[in-house]
Amino acid sequence: MSQLLIRYSRILEIIGDIVKVHVPASEVGTSKISFGDLALIEGSNDTQDVLPRTAQVILLKGEEVSLQVFSGTKGLSTHSVVRFLGRSMEVTFSPNVLGRAFSGTGSPIDGGPSLADEPKIEIDGPTVNPARRILASRMIRTDVPMIDVFNCLVESQKIPIFSVAGEPYNQLLARIGSQADADIIVFGGIGLIFDDYHFFRKTFEESGVSARTVMFVHQGSDPTVEALLVPDMALAVAERYAVTEGKRVLVLLTDMTAYADALKEVGISMEHVPSNRGYIGDLYSQLARRYEKACDYKGAGSVTILSVTTMPGDDVTHPVPDNTGYITEGQFYLHNGAIDPFGSLSRLKQHVIGKVTREDHSQIMNTLIRFYAAAQDAQQKQSMSFDLSEFDERVLKFGELFHERFMEISISMPLEEALDLGWQTLAECFKEEELLMRQNLIDKYFPKQTATENV
Repeated sequence: MSQLLIRYSRILEIIGDIVKVHVPASEVGTSKISFGDLALIEGSNDTQDVLPRTAQVILLKGEEVSLQVFSGTKGLSTHSVVRFLGRSMEVTFSPNVLGRAFSGTGSPIDGGPSLADEPKIEIDGPTVNPARRILASRMIRTDVPMIDVFNCLVESQKIPIFSVAGEPYNQLLARIGSQADADIIVFGGIGLIFDDYHFFRKTFEESGVSARTVMFVHQGSDPTVEALLVPDMALAVAERYAVTEGKRVLVLLTDMTAYADALKEVGISMEHVPSNRGYIGDLYSQLARRYEKACDYKGAGSVTILSVTTMPGDDVTHPVPDNTGYITEGQFYLHNGAIDPFGSLSRLKQHVIGKVTREDHSQIMNTLIRFYAAAQDAQQKQSMSFDLSEFDERVLKFGELFHERFMEISISMPLEEALDLGWQTLAECFKEEELLMRQNLIDKYFPKQTATENV
Protein backbone atom coordinates (compact mmCIF):
# COMPACT_ATOMS: atom_id res chain seq x y z
CA MET A 1 0.00 0.00 0.00
CA SER A 2 1.25 3.50 -0.84
CA GLN A 3 2.55 5.45 2.12
CA LEU A 4 0.39 8.41 1.07
CA LEU A 5 -2.73 6.34 1.78
CA ILE A 6 -1.64 5.41 5.31
CA ARG A 7 -2.51 7.84 8.08
CA TYR A 8 -1.00 7.61 11.55
CA SER A 9 -3.17 9.26 14.17
CA ARG A 10 -1.41 8.34 17.41
CA ILE A 11 0.67 11.43 18.14
CA LEU A 12 2.54 10.86 21.38
CA GLU A 13 3.69 14.40 22.20
CA ILE A 14 4.53 17.79 20.76
CA ILE A 15 7.68 19.49 22.07
CA GLY A 16 8.56 22.82 20.49
CA ASP A 17 8.70 22.16 16.75
CA ILE A 18 9.08 18.39 17.25
CA VAL A 19 6.16 15.97 16.83
CA LYS A 20 6.52 12.37 17.99
CA VAL A 21 4.18 9.84 16.35
CA HIS A 22 3.67 6.14 17.01
CA VAL A 23 4.18 3.87 14.00
CA PRO A 24 3.71 0.11 14.52
CA ALA A 25 6.99 -1.78 14.14
CA SER A 26 5.68 -3.94 11.28
CA GLU A 27 4.68 -0.86 9.29
CA VAL A 28 8.02 0.87 9.79
CA GLY A 29 9.58 -1.98 7.86
CA THR A 30 6.90 -2.42 5.19
CA SER A 31 6.45 1.27 4.44
CA LYS A 32 10.22 1.89 4.52
CA ILE A 33 10.11 5.10 6.53
CA SER A 34 13.66 6.46 6.40
CA PHE A 35 15.66 9.13 8.17
CA GLY A 36 15.19 12.44 6.33
CA ASP A 37 11.86 11.49 4.73
CA LEU A 38 9.14 14.11 4.48
CA ALA A 39 5.70 13.85 6.05
CA LEU A 40 2.46 15.83 6.03
CA ILE A 41 0.69 16.63 9.29
CA GLU A 42 -3.00 17.36 8.79
CA GLY A 43 -6.19 17.79 10.79
CA SER A 44 -7.96 14.61 11.83
CA ASN A 45 -11.00 15.51 9.70
CA ASP A 46 -11.89 17.86 6.89
CA THR A 47 -13.72 20.29 9.16
CA GLN A 48 -10.67 21.19 11.26
CA ASP A 49 -9.08 24.49 10.33
CA VAL A 50 -5.51 23.13 10.26
CA LEU A 51 -3.40 23.65 7.17
CA PRO A 52 -1.13 20.73 6.19
CA ARG A 53 2.33 21.13 7.69
CA THR A 54 5.44 19.69 6.11
CA ALA A 55 7.76 17.85 8.46
CA GLN A 56 10.91 15.73 8.23
CA VAL A 57 11.90 12.51 9.97
CA ILE A 58 14.82 13.26 12.28
CA LEU A 59 14.77 10.23 14.58
CA LEU A 60 13.64 6.59 14.32
CA LYS A 61 13.49 4.91 17.71
CA GLY A 62 11.60 1.64 17.75
CA GLU A 63 7.94 2.42 17.12
CA GLU A 64 8.47 6.13 17.80
CA VAL A 65 9.17 8.46 14.87
CA SER A 66 10.20 12.07 15.59
CA LEU A 67 9.26 14.71 13.04
CA GLN A 68 10.67 18.21 12.70
CA VAL A 69 7.87 20.58 11.59
CA PHE A 70 9.24 23.29 9.30
CA SER A 71 6.53 25.91 9.74
CA GLY A 72 6.16 25.36 13.48
CA THR A 73 3.63 23.41 15.51
CA LYS A 74 1.33 26.28 16.46
CA GLY A 75 -2.26 25.13 16.00
CA LEU A 76 -1.43 21.42 15.89
CA SER A 77 -2.81 18.97 18.45
CA THR A 78 -2.41 15.33 19.31
CA HIS A 79 -5.58 14.71 17.29
CA SER A 80 -3.75 15.52 14.04
CA VAL A 81 -2.78 12.79 11.58
CA VAL A 82 0.51 12.08 9.79
CA ARG A 83 1.16 10.83 6.27
CA PHE A 84 4.68 9.94 5.09
CA LEU A 85 5.64 10.97 1.56
CA GLY A 86 8.44 8.45 1.01
CA ARG A 87 10.98 11.01 -0.23
CA SER A 88 13.44 13.47 1.25
CA MET A 89 13.41 17.28 1.13
CA GLU A 90 13.75 18.79 -2.33
CA VAL A 91 14.46 22.24 -3.73
CA THR A 92 13.53 23.75 -7.07
CA PHE A 93 16.31 23.76 -9.66
CA SER A 94 15.80 25.24 -13.12
CA PRO A 95 16.94 28.32 -15.07
CA ASN A 96 13.97 30.15 -13.54
CA VAL A 97 15.45 30.17 -10.02
CA LEU A 98 18.02 32.80 -11.03
CA GLY A 99 17.07 36.21 -9.74
CA ARG A 100 14.61 34.74 -7.25
CA ALA A 101 14.45 34.69 -3.44
CA PHE A 102 13.13 31.74 -1.44
CA SER A 103 12.23 31.06 2.18
CA GLY A 104 13.74 28.40 4.43
CA THR A 105 11.27 25.87 3.00
CA GLY A 106 12.01 26.73 -0.62
CA SER A 107 8.88 28.82 -1.23
CA PRO A 108 9.24 32.09 -3.21
CA ILE A 109 9.18 35.21 -1.01
CA ASP A 110 9.88 37.82 -3.68
CA GLY A 111 6.32 38.15 -5.03
CA GLY A 112 7.25 36.38 -8.27
CA PRO A 113 5.35 33.54 -9.96
CA SER A 114 5.12 30.11 -8.40
CA LEU A 115 7.71 27.52 -9.39
CA ALA A 116 5.71 24.54 -8.13
CA ASP A 117 5.84 22.79 -11.51
CA GLU A 118 9.58 23.27 -12.03
CA PRO A 119 12.05 20.35 -11.67
CA LYS A 120 13.31 19.62 -8.16
CA ILE A 121 16.45 18.05 -6.70
CA GLU A 122 17.16 16.46 -3.32
CA ILE A 123 19.04 18.66 -0.87
CA ASP A 124 20.59 15.92 1.23
CA GLY A 125 22.92 14.34 -1.30
CA PRO A 126 26.32 12.79 -0.55
CA THR A 127 29.62 14.65 -0.61
CA VAL A 128 31.48 14.52 -3.92
CA ASN A 129 33.72 11.56 -4.69
CA PRO A 130 37.29 12.68 -3.88
CA ALA A 131 38.39 11.24 -7.24
CA ARG A 132 36.35 13.97 -8.96
CA ARG A 133 38.14 16.74 -7.08
CA ILE A 134 41.10 18.58 -8.56
CA LEU A 135 43.70 20.80 -6.92
CA ALA A 136 42.64 24.40 -6.48
CA SER A 137 44.44 26.56 -9.04
CA ARG A 138 42.14 29.44 -9.99
CA MET A 139 41.55 32.70 -8.19
CA ILE A 140 38.22 34.42 -7.54
CA ARG A 141 38.81 38.15 -7.77
CA THR A 142 36.79 40.23 -5.35
CA ASP A 143 38.33 43.70 -5.91
CA VAL A 144 38.77 43.93 -2.11
CA PRO A 145 42.52 44.69 -1.66
CA MET A 146 42.86 43.00 1.73
CA ILE A 147 41.58 39.79 0.15
CA ASP A 148 43.01 39.88 -3.38
CA VAL A 149 46.47 41.09 -2.39
CA PHE A 150 47.06 39.44 0.98
CA ASN A 151 44.74 36.42 1.28
CA CYS A 152 43.43 35.39 -2.12
CA LEU A 153 40.07 33.68 -2.41
CA VAL A 154 40.66 30.52 -4.44
CA GLU A 155 38.07 28.46 -6.30
CA SER A 156 36.87 25.46 -4.26
CA GLN A 157 37.99 27.14 -1.02
CA LYS A 158 35.87 27.12 2.12
CA ILE A 159 36.68 30.10 4.30
CA PRO A 160 34.78 32.05 6.98
CA ILE A 161 34.71 35.68 8.00
CA PHE A 162 35.21 35.75 11.79
CA SER A 163 33.65 38.81 13.36
CA VAL A 164 31.47 40.06 16.23
CA ALA A 165 28.02 41.59 16.44
CA GLY A 166 27.97 45.18 15.24
CA GLU A 167 30.74 44.78 12.66
CA PRO A 168 29.82 45.38 8.98
CA TYR A 169 30.29 41.74 7.98
CA ASN A 170 27.06 41.67 5.95
CA GLN A 171 28.18 44.76 4.04
CA LEU A 172 31.49 43.05 3.27
CA LEU A 173 29.74 39.85 2.18
CA ALA A 174 27.37 41.80 -0.08
CA ARG A 175 30.27 43.68 -1.69
CA ILE A 176 32.14 40.47 -2.36
CA GLY A 177 29.02 38.93 -3.91
CA SER A 178 28.53 42.00 -6.08
CA GLN A 179 32.15 42.21 -7.27
CA ALA A 180 33.36 38.59 -7.38
CA ASP A 181 34.11 37.19 -10.84
CA ALA A 182 31.92 34.11 -10.34
CA ASP A 183 29.32 32.83 -12.80
CA ILE A 184 26.61 32.21 -10.18
CA ILE A 185 26.08 33.65 -6.69
CA VAL A 186 24.05 31.53 -4.26
CA PHE A 187 23.16 33.37 -1.05
CA GLY A 188 22.00 31.70 2.16
CA GLY A 189 20.83 33.95 4.99
CA ILE A 190 20.12 32.46 8.43
CA GLY A 191 18.32 34.39 11.15
CA LEU A 192 18.35 37.67 9.21
CA ILE A 193 16.26 40.63 10.17
CA PHE A 194 14.19 42.03 7.31
CA ASP A 195 16.48 45.04 6.92
CA ASP A 196 19.46 42.75 6.26
CA TYR A 197 17.50 40.69 3.72
CA HIS A 198 16.39 43.88 1.97
CA PHE A 199 19.96 45.20 2.03
CA PHE A 200 21.38 42.11 0.32
CA ARG A 201 18.65 42.04 -2.29
CA LYS A 202 18.97 45.76 -3.02
CA THR A 203 22.77 45.52 -3.25
CA PHE A 204 22.63 42.63 -5.71
CA GLU A 205 20.06 44.47 -7.83
CA GLU A 206 21.94 47.78 -7.90
CA SER A 207 25.23 46.09 -8.79
CA GLY A 208 23.63 44.22 -11.68
CA VAL A 209 24.27 40.68 -10.43
CA SER A 210 20.73 39.77 -9.32
CA ALA A 211 20.06 38.01 -12.64
CA ARG A 212 22.72 35.42 -11.75
CA THR A 213 21.91 35.23 -8.04
CA VAL A 214 19.74 32.79 -6.09
CA MET A 215 18.73 33.72 -2.53
CA PHE A 216 17.56 31.43 0.28
CA VAL A 217 16.55 33.44 3.33
CA HIS A 218 15.51 32.46 6.83
CA GLN A 219 14.36 35.53 8.75
CA GLY A 220 14.49 35.85 12.49
CA SER A 221 10.68 35.70 12.68
CA ASP A 222 10.53 32.37 10.81
CA PRO A 223 10.39 29.02 12.67
CA THR A 224 13.79 27.97 13.96
CA VAL A 225 13.85 24.64 12.17
CA GLU A 226 13.70 26.35 8.77
CA ALA A 227 17.15 27.76 9.49
CA LEU A 228 18.55 24.24 9.24
CA LEU A 229 17.42 23.88 5.60
CA VAL A 230 18.98 27.06 4.21
CA PRO A 231 22.62 25.88 3.88
CA ASP A 232 21.53 22.54 2.43
CA MET A 233 19.28 24.13 -0.20
CA ALA A 234 21.88 26.72 -1.16
CA LEU A 235 24.64 24.12 -1.49
CA ALA A 236 22.43 21.65 -3.41
CA VAL A 237 21.62 24.31 -6.01
CA ALA A 238 25.26 25.44 -6.16
CA GLU A 239 26.51 21.88 -6.61
CA ARG A 240 24.05 21.18 -9.42
CA TYR A 241 25.08 24.35 -11.29
CA ALA A 242 28.73 23.39 -10.97
CA VAL A 243 28.35 19.73 -11.96
CA THR A 244 25.74 19.87 -14.72
CA GLU A 245 26.41 23.30 -16.20
CA GLY A 246 30.11 23.80 -15.46
CA LYS A 247 29.56 27.08 -13.60
CA ARG A 248 31.95 28.73 -11.17
CA VAL A 249 29.64 29.16 -8.16
CA LEU A 250 30.27 31.31 -5.10
CA VAL A 251 28.12 30.44 -2.06
CA LEU A 252 27.65 33.16 0.57
CA LEU A 253 26.34 32.06 3.98
CA THR A 254 25.50 34.28 6.96
CA ASP A 255 25.46 33.60 9.86
CA MET A 256 26.71 30.07 10.60
CA THR A 257 26.61 30.75 14.34
CA ALA A 258 22.84 31.24 13.98
CA TYR A 259 22.75 27.89 12.18
CA ALA A 260 24.60 26.23 15.07
CA ASP A 261 22.22 27.86 17.55
CA ALA A 262 19.28 26.38 15.62
CA LEU A 263 20.94 22.96 15.83
CA LYS A 264 21.32 23.46 19.58
CA GLU A 265 17.66 24.41 20.00
CA VAL A 266 16.47 21.34 18.10
CA GLY A 267 18.90 19.16 20.06
CA ILE A 268 17.43 20.43 23.33
CA SER A 269 13.90 19.60 22.09
CA MET A 270 15.14 16.10 21.24
CA GLU A 271 16.64 15.77 24.72
CA HIS A 272 20.11 15.15 23.32
CA VAL A 273 22.97 15.22 25.81
CA PRO A 274 24.57 18.67 25.37
CA SER A 275 28.27 19.14 24.75
CA ASN A 276 30.48 22.23 25.05
CA ARG A 277 28.38 25.27 26.08
CA GLY A 278 25.16 23.40 25.33
CA TYR A 279 25.85 22.74 21.65
CA ILE A 280 25.18 19.33 20.14
CA GLY A 281 27.92 16.72 20.34
CA ASP A 282 28.22 16.35 16.57
CA LEU A 283 28.56 20.08 15.85
CA TYR A 284 31.88 19.52 14.05
CA SER A 285 30.36 16.85 11.79
CA GLN A 286 27.30 18.96 11.00
CA LEU A 287 29.45 21.95 10.00
CA ALA A 288 31.96 19.83 8.07
CA ARG A 289 29.19 18.13 6.13
CA ARG A 290 28.19 21.52 4.70
CA TYR A 291 31.63 23.04 4.22
CA GLU A 292 32.94 19.94 2.41
CA LYS A 293 30.57 20.70 -0.45
CA ALA A 294 33.24 23.17 -1.62
CA CYS A 295 34.97 21.53 -4.56
CA ASP A 296 36.67 22.10 -7.92
CA TYR A 297 35.24 19.37 -10.15
CA LYS A 298 37.26 17.58 -12.76
CA GLY A 299 35.80 18.46 -16.16
CA ALA A 300 33.12 20.71 -14.65
CA GLY A 301 32.77 23.87 -12.55
CA SER A 302 33.48 24.66 -8.92
CA VAL A 303 31.78 25.52 -5.63
CA THR A 304 33.45 28.06 -3.33
CA ILE A 305 32.04 28.80 0.13
CA LEU A 306 32.47 32.13 1.93
CA SER A 307 30.59 32.29 5.21
CA VAL A 308 30.16 34.59 8.19
CA THR A 309 30.77 33.16 11.67
CA THR A 310 30.13 35.59 14.51
CA MET A 311 32.07 35.07 17.73
CA PRO A 312 29.97 35.74 20.86
CA GLY A 313 32.00 37.95 23.18
CA ASP A 314 34.78 38.10 20.54
CA ASP A 315 35.82 34.66 21.78
CA VAL A 316 37.59 32.64 19.11
CA THR A 317 37.49 29.59 21.41
CA HIS A 318 33.68 29.58 21.27
CA PRO A 319 32.55 26.16 19.93
CA VAL A 320 31.31 27.45 16.56
CA PRO A 321 34.41 29.41 15.39
CA ASP A 322 36.66 26.86 17.11
CA ASN A 323 35.19 23.91 15.17
CA THR A 324 34.98 25.99 12.00
CA GLY A 325 38.69 26.74 12.14
CA TYR A 326 39.53 23.03 12.00
CA ILE A 327 37.32 22.50 8.93
CA THR A 328 38.02 25.51 6.74
CA GLU A 329 41.09 26.65 4.83
CA GLY A 330 41.84 29.87 6.65
CA GLN A 331 39.75 32.80 7.84
CA PHE A 332 39.24 36.52 7.45
CA TYR A 333 39.13 38.48 10.72
CA LEU A 334 36.91 41.56 10.52
CA HIS A 335 37.67 43.93 13.41
CA ASN A 336 36.92 47.64 13.75
CA GLY A 337 35.49 47.81 10.25
CA ALA A 338 38.63 46.45 8.58
CA ILE A 339 40.06 43.04 7.68
CA ASP A 340 42.88 42.35 10.13
CA PRO A 341 46.02 41.46 8.09
CA PHE A 342 47.61 39.57 11.00
CA GLY A 343 44.74 37.31 12.06
CA SER A 344 43.57 36.58 8.51
CA LEU A 345 44.90 33.64 6.55
CA SER A 346 44.21 31.88 3.26
CA ARG A 347 45.84 28.44 3.18
CA LEU A 348 45.32 28.07 -0.57
CA LYS A 349 46.74 31.40 -1.72
CA GLN A 350 50.11 29.84 -2.60
CA HIS A 351 48.35 27.97 -5.43
CA VAL A 352 47.61 31.23 -7.28
CA ILE A 353 50.02 33.95 -6.08
CA GLY A 354 52.68 34.45 -8.73
CA LYS A 355 51.19 31.67 -10.85
CA VAL A 356 47.97 33.23 -12.09
CA THR A 357 48.79 36.67 -10.72
CA ARG A 358 51.61 39.12 -11.44
CA GLU A 359 55.19 38.11 -10.70
CA ASP A 360 55.62 40.76 -7.97
CA HIS A 361 52.53 39.71 -6.03
CA SER A 362 54.29 37.62 -3.40
CA GLN A 363 57.08 40.13 -2.80
CA ILE A 364 54.82 43.17 -2.53
CA MET A 365 52.42 41.30 -0.21
CA ASN A 366 55.18 40.29 2.21
CA THR A 367 56.88 43.69 2.16
CA LEU A 368 53.69 45.64 2.84
CA ILE A 369 52.82 43.41 5.79
CA ARG A 370 56.38 43.61 7.15
CA PHE A 371 56.34 47.41 7.18
CA TYR A 372 52.81 47.54 8.58
CA ALA A 373 53.96 45.32 11.47
CA ALA A 374 56.85 47.73 12.00
CA ALA A 375 54.34 50.61 12.01
CA GLN A 376 52.39 48.87 14.79
CA ASP A 377 55.61 48.57 16.83
CA ALA A 378 56.46 52.23 16.23
CA GLN A 379 52.95 53.20 17.31
CA GLN A 380 53.44 51.37 20.60
CA LYS A 381 56.75 53.15 21.15
CA GLN A 382 55.05 56.45 20.48
CA SER A 383 52.21 55.68 22.92
CA MET A 384 54.79 54.97 25.64
CA SER A 385 56.60 58.28 24.94
CA PHE A 386 59.78 56.73 23.57
CA ASP A 387 61.92 58.80 21.24
CA LEU A 388 61.25 57.95 17.60
CA SER A 389 63.95 57.75 14.97
CA GLU A 390 63.62 59.23 11.50
CA PHE A 391 62.91 55.74 10.19
CA ASP A 392 60.19 55.28 12.82
CA GLU A 393 58.54 58.46 11.59
CA ARG A 394 58.50 57.16 8.03
CA VAL A 395 57.16 53.80 9.19
CA LEU A 396 54.32 55.56 11.02
CA LYS A 397 53.50 57.50 7.88
CA PHE A 398 53.43 54.23 5.94
CA GLY A 399 51.06 52.69 8.50
CA GLU A 400 48.60 55.54 8.09
CA LEU A 401 48.74 55.33 4.30
CA PHE A 402 48.37 51.54 4.36
CA HIS A 403 45.26 51.69 6.54
CA GLU A 404 43.75 54.48 4.46
CA ARG A 405 44.47 52.94 1.05
CA PHE A 406 44.02 49.20 1.66
CA MET A 407 42.26 48.24 4.89
CA GLU A 408 38.88 49.98 4.73
CA ILE A 409 36.31 47.49 3.42
CA SER A 410 34.70 50.23 1.30
CA ILE A 411 37.83 50.38 -0.89
CA SER A 412 37.46 48.66 -4.25
CA MET A 413 40.12 48.22 -6.90
CA PRO A 414 41.42 45.52 -9.28
CA LEU A 415 44.37 43.41 -8.12
CA GLU A 416 46.88 44.96 -10.55
CA GLU A 417 45.90 48.47 -9.48
CA ALA A 418 46.30 47.45 -5.83
CA LEU A 419 49.78 46.06 -6.51
CA ASP A 420 50.77 49.29 -8.24
CA LEU A 421 49.39 51.27 -5.31
CA GLY A 422 51.51 49.12 -3.00
CA TRP A 423 54.67 50.08 -4.88
CA GLN A 424 53.55 53.72 -4.87
CA THR A 425 53.00 53.67 -1.09
CA LEU A 426 56.43 52.09 -0.49
CA ALA A 427 58.09 54.67 -2.71
CA GLU A 428 56.48 57.51 -0.75
CA CYS A 429 58.02 56.29 2.51
CA PHE A 430 61.17 54.25 1.84
CA LYS A 431 64.29 54.02 -0.28
CA GLU A 432 65.04 51.14 -2.63
CA GLU A 433 67.71 49.63 -0.40
CA GLU A 434 65.31 49.56 2.56
CA LEU A 435 62.78 47.33 0.82
CA LEU A 436 64.86 44.11 0.93
CA MET A 437 63.17 42.89 -2.24
CA ARG A 438 64.43 41.27 -5.42
CA GLN A 439 66.32 43.87 -7.42
CA ASN A 440 64.81 42.89 -10.77
CA LEU A 441 61.33 43.60 -9.37
CA ILE A 442 62.46 46.92 -7.91
CA ASP A 443 63.94 47.91 -11.26
CA LYS A 444 60.71 47.02 -13.04
CA TYR A 445 57.99 48.27 -10.68
CA PHE A 446 59.44 50.76 -8.18
CA PRO A 447 58.25 54.27 -9.20
CA LYS A 448 61.54 56.18 -9.45
CA GLN A 449 59.94 59.59 -9.83
CA THR A 450 57.97 59.26 -6.57
CA ALA A 451 61.06 58.05 -4.73
CA THR A 452 63.10 61.01 -6.00
CA GLU A 453 60.46 63.50 -4.91
CA ASN A 454 60.42 62.07 -1.37
CA VAL A 455 64.18 61.99 -0.84
